[in-house]
Amino acid sequence: MATEFCTIVSGSSGNSTYVGTEHTRILVDAGVSGKRLEEGLAKMCLGGEDIDALFITHEHADHIKGAGVFSRRYHTPIYATCETWKAMEKDIGRIAPSNKRFVYARENCVINDICVTPFSIPHDAADPVGYNIFAGKNKVTIATDIGHVTDEVRAGIAESDILLLEANHDVEMLRNGSYPWSLKKRILGDRGHLCNQVSGELLAEVMCGKMRYVFLGHLSDENNRPRLAFDTVETILAKNKIEVGRHIHMDLAYRYNNGIKIEL
Repeated sequence: MATEFCTIVSGSSGNSTYVGTEHTRILVDAGVSGKRLEEGLAKMCLGGEDIDALFITHEHADHIKGAGVFSRRYHTPIYATCETWKAMEKDIGRIAPSNKRFVYARENCVINDICVTPFSIPHDAADPVGYNIFAGKNKVTIATDIGHVTDEVRAGIAESDILLLEANHDVEMLRNGSYPWSLKKRILGDRGHLCNQVSGELLAEVMCGKMRYVFLGHLSDENNRPRLAFDTVETILAKNKIEVGRHIHMDLAYRYNNGIKIEL
């Protein structure tokens, strides 16, 4: 069974990721306009009507901006935790009762030939989750907006075939940048975002022979650089005898454009 993966956008200005099989196609997050989601899908020769479900990680605008419009336009079910629904409902507008679905951390949600399992993440939101998506023997993991690494995060990432992992900022760029201290403190805090260094250390810790593709995502536009994020993580992996290009394929999830489409 082929499994497809492609980021549509990834960054503080918007996030959405496509995962599909022969029988099921889903989006994780819809943090850009409905039009932009349609454009991203069109690049994969897909339309909004082809999407079977939309899964939301948490209620921040860069993850839900287009969710309501998309659901109403294509009658797409939206899946989120109970607390996330409470937090985002006023922002996404009215959703048909039949399209309001609930997920629970560590409980499986089966849609046709895929199984989606949320796992809790530490972030300053109501009840944020990452997602493990199982299709046949393949495991795809979406893990962004993580304030610090927990055992549940490690378990969620381990044994993935494809991983979208946050590498939000370079600590020195953030500390020396123009953000107000209150925002810097939030990003650096236990419920903020992962820096490049911690992302590399986490990846080195959980790497095994099964993992084939890693995409570094949710990069800050002001407090990071794509090359810096890549080089920082690659250097940490090399110190742990993990060679990019040989043991693992690594790329960036782009801020404004579709990333590389992977098919396993």
